[in-house]
Amino acid sequence: MSSYAIISVGGKQYRVHEGERLLVDRLPHGEGKTFEPTVLLTGGGDGGPNLAPSVTVTARVVADVKGEKIRIGKYRPKKGYKKHTGFRASLSQIQIESIGASRTRRSESAATVDAPTEPERVKGMPAAYDELTVAEIKEQSTGWNRPMLEAALEYEQANAARKGALAALESALASKEDDS
Repeated sequence: MSSYAIISVGGKQYRVHEGERLLVDRLPHGEGKTFEPTVLLTGGGDGGPNLAPSVTVTARVVADVKGEKIRIGKYRPKKGYKKHTGFRASLSQIQIESIGASRTRRSESAATVDAPTEPERVKGMPAAYDELTVAEIKEQSTGWNRPMLEAALEYEQANAARKGALAALESALASKEDDS
């Protein structure tokens, strides 16, 4: 589909072709693992560059290698100071396996196969509760009514089980019981 792509790996951009091997900064993936780098641009046979690419690039880490040694020398004239050190960069050699798999098809199939089931929402729970942090729950729980507190407590016990949120909800429920 595309004869070349510009990808971003480790904060640097590379123009790659299918089957090409290149050296990039060391990647956290192990040898033999495949990954999908960020695609910035595609181009080639279809007449021009595509600035909004809808394709993925699949790359495989061939080996983790060391770069060429760089010699560094420091010298101060008339002082007798000489210092020599060296440096070898940690690199990963990657091979571009494919360019052109559609993102939409990949994301749909991944969504049906790999998607974890979302926790069920308990009826009567406060809006956007599952996005709140423990500190926000502590602050906001004083203004919630009893059914909202019970629903939030049920959700927390079933799904998240955050100790701080459980304690905040239980203390808010206890204060509601004392008030009645």
